[in-house]
Amino acid sequence: MTKTPANVTPLRPKRPCPICGKTSLRELFPFCSTRCKDIDLSKWLTGSYAIPVRDDEDEEGDGTTSRPETEG
Repeated sequence: MTKTPANVTPLRPKRPCPICGKTSLRELFPFCSTRCKDIDLSKWLTGSYAIPVRDDEDEEGDGTTSRPETEG
């Protein structure tokens, strides 16, 4: 008994394209087109995507660390 395409379970759930929201294509996952794929690559290369970081030294204000002094 062979399975028909209607009975085949997809490998991953369909998700919308992160750029435009259309249904993604299997060969371009998670994108719907090469255009959206190129837009995403351009955002990475220009630095539009960035993980925000906070310097620990900026929290203190004066740049010193507050470690307990040990004598000995």
